[in-house]
Amino acid sequence: MHIYFHGHSCFEIKGKSGRILIDPFLTGNPSTTAKPEDFTQLDAILVTHGHSDHLGDAIQLSKQTGAPIIAVFELAVYCQSQGATIHAMHVGGKHQFSFGWVKLTQALHGSGIENPDGGNMIYGGAPCGFLIQIEEKWLYHAGDTGLFGDMELIGRRHPLAVAMLPIGDNFVMGIEEAVQAAQLLRPKIVIPMHYNTFPLIVQDVGEFERLLQRRAPESKLSALKSGEMIEV
Repeated sequence: MHIYFHGHSCFEIKGKSGRILIDPFLTGNPSTTAKPEDFTQLDAILVTHGHSDHLGDAIQLSKQTGAPIIAVFELAVYCQSQGATIHAMHVGGKHQFSFGWVKLTQALHGSGIENPDGGNMIYGGAPCGFLIQIEEKWLYHAGDTGLFGDMELIGRRHPLAVAMLPIGDNFVMGIEEAVQAAQLLRPKIVIPMHYNTFPLIVQDVGEFERLLQRRAPESKLSALKSGEMIEV
């Protein structure tokens, strides 16, 4: 399978069994040249939480392709109210789709949806991460999260080919915490995300690589630029 990075926390996973998009923040994303119009066929759209830099273009893409938005129940119902096709889940649950398995994990963050009318934020349920099994390989998209001890349990129960981890600090884990997350998860490949999109989350990915090599040498860094991909 191929994993494409489209900036910030947006990933496209394309394999023999299907094509999915995670956290499709395309419109307004200064770190990508990808556009919603580039995606005419999708099997699913996975959204970790309701913040605009993650929910992004998910509703438009669902309407455009017919692909279901996979998200926690409250966020999924909101998307449905806006005309999207959905598959609602919740943290701890798993489901087999045509392209593979999806399991929702906890994430330590928020999930309020910005009200287009300018009022109070709309309740978006709990944030989540995604464990995805495609072509017998486990992938972990942590979503926006702080470090938590049960990452060790995630890594113990699921031999991870790839972990996509935020490193931007301020809103999510910083470099030190993301390295600790890699130590707990023990993935073969770590792809950093949620950094350098905006001035507030600028990080030195070289520093992340140096710490990762020293403290979690079993995990290889793959710092993708927007538009780049790796084959797993």
